Amino acid sequence: MSEFTDMIKSSKPTLVDFYATWCGPCKMMHPILEQVKASIGDAATIVKIDVDKNQELSAEYRVQSVPTLIIFKDGEVKWRAAGVQSAADLEAKLKEFA
Repeated sequence: MSEFTDMIKSSKPTLVDFYATWCGPCKMMHPILEQVKASIGDAATIVKIDVDKNQELSAEYRVQSVPTLIIFKDGEVKWRAAGVQSAADLEAKLKEFA
């Protein structure tokens, strides 16, 4: 948990994907997130959190559906959305907070 806290306190944006292994839309997000990472490189951090293995963390951020994507910067939630997001939208949001 402290590792997660340190990560989201970074001055560079951190995109957290709250997902579940059994979730179809979550599986669709995986290649999209890889595409985003390839495009933005080290400008942002992308982290995947399994909601079934991290129930406390999921509850803390009120994750009620998966996938839920949250962008953190300096420890604050800057943006969040539920459901599959496009690579272009995610890249634009990450650049907005870079």
